[in-house]
Amino acid sequence: MVSIRTDLAVEAKEIYEEKNKGKIPGVEMNEFRDGFIKVTDVKIVSDEGEKIMGKPKGNYITMEIPELTGYDQEYMEDVSRVLAKAISPLIKLDDSMTAMVVGLGNWHVTPDALGPKVVEKLMITRHLKQLIPDSIDEGIRPVCAMAPGVLGLTGIETGEIIKAIVNKIKPNLIICIDALASRRLERINRTIQIGNTGISPGAGVGNKRMEISEKTLGIPVIAIGVPTVVDAATIANDTIDLVLDEMIKHAKTGGKFYDMLNQLDRNEKQRMIEEILNPYVGNLMVTPKDVDSVIDSVSKVISTGINIALQPALELKQINSYLN
Repeated sequence: MVSIRTDLAVEAKEIYEEKNKGKIPGVEMNEFRDGFIKVTDVKIVSDEGEKIMGKPKGNYITMEIPELTGYDQEYMEDVSRVLAKAISPLIKLDDSMTAMVVGLGNWHVTPDALGPKVVEKLMITRHLKQLIPDSIDEGIRPVCAMAPGVLGLTGIETGEIIKAIVNKIKPNLIICIDALASRRLERINRTIQIGNTGISPGAGVGNKRMEISEKTLGIPVIAIGVPTVVDAATIANDTIDLVLDEMIKHAKTGGKFYDMLNQLDRNEKQRMIEEILNPYVGNLMVTPKDVDSVIDSVSKVISTGINIALQPALELKQINSYLN
């Protein structure tokens, strides 16, 4: 559809509508606020919408959150509860069914370590249900988790590892967590996307791997992602657009130079920037300098949200007591 890299459905919709000055057929959108969090529900309902968006038919829920700070525990728990509220309708399990959480990404690379860090903070109960069922609270669902690494570390496709484990332990649901790519700087580390169509690891940075979805695994797959990087060419393009907008705004009417600037095709400009940058920096992806602390905070928010959604019989205090 476009050359700008993004994993977010809401951005894919924005890009198309900016270019074509109209709504996408077969795509429905609903925006609302849950407390201080803006939630956007993008639903792809037709084959035409699927083709235009470049994403499978299904639901893509986007939460836009203010900047997270690790010391504001109450604030982070509020975000986790909104996340749990978005995930819960997608989890169709009874107490005997098993959920498997998969933390995708490379734990040696901070912007890509979101998935493994979430797994570290989860309430894992499958072994407790099997070994000491009388010693745990009633209504606790069996949950297991894994962080399979990436192809460059293991030499094995991530999807192949997950499929082998699914065939062995036969979970009823998979929740995948992965770092994503965004087209806008303001969404980096401040957006959470929840989808019910699975995920293709590495797609946002041009390393598309085996799809992890109900089609490939035979069970429902919920994908949770946070954009942690943005394409350098997109930053350059947006910066130039801001400069041009300011120049055009303050220009005298009738100037041929400013008329020419106003008529520039922004997608063509994006391709030109990529061609200029590639010989010098390659496919450079950029992340904020405070990514270490932010990933720690975001991973805690997501793990807490998943714990709440997977264990509805427990209060958050009880969940925390199991983790401690």
